[in-house]
Amino acid sequence: MIIPIVFFYLFAAVLLASATMVVLSRNPVHSVLFLILAFFNAAALFLIAGAEFLAMILVIVYVGAVAVLFLFVVMMLDVDFAQLRSGFQRYLPIGATVGVVLFVELLLVFGTWQFAPQAATLRRSPTPANITNTEALGRLIYTDYILLFQLAGLVLLVAMIGAIVLTLRDRKTSRHQDIRIQTERTVSKTLEMVEMSIGAGVRDIGFFRPEVAEEEEPLEEEDHHGH
Repeated sequence: MIIPIVFFYLFAAVLLASATMVVLSRNPVHSVLFLILAFFNAAALFLIAGAEFLAMILVIVYVGAVAVLFLFVVMMLDVDFAQLRSGFQRYLPIGATVGVVLFVELLLVFGTWQFAPQAATLRRSPTPANITNTEALGRLIYTDYILLFQLAGLVLLVAMIGAIVLTLRDRKTSRHQDIRIQTERTVSKTLEMVEMSIGAGVRDIGFFRPEVAEEEEPLEEEDHHGH
């Protein structure tokens, strides 16, 4: 029993340190890397607690998707962080006020926190031997709380559609897909059989391009004038 306790405090200490560095690090790329480290240590704590499903979900979803997406966005966007920090002192009183309010709310929550009377007995209650943790969690989500689970998925779907609609920008030079032109294309317009000798290259046979439909010609002319 000593080894799990030692590893628990080790992973917890690294988790707290990495979470602190996420906030204090000046380089945003380093902040994302510390965030990934925090996720891995949180997953290790879940494994020690016996919640292997939550540990794998944390690694696969948050580390493999969310954190990597944050890293790509931070590295690809040309953000002038010096300009962002220039207004730090101007908004410092507002930020400090919001921080104090949140700290007071946390104190009120922890001050009135009480354990349920049956919590101790529930911890000592035996768990079924023939049901794994993942199976029990699946029964709870997809049987007892299936309606709430579907509502949460619907909210995420609406948020995703809203983000796409708000960020969609239609440009005049954008090439749009025309299903009718695609379905009306024949083999002769798409495929051409060519006899090639061994070792023949581009200089010998030239370039072969697909036949352009009449509806696409004005768009290409606009692209040409735009360049």
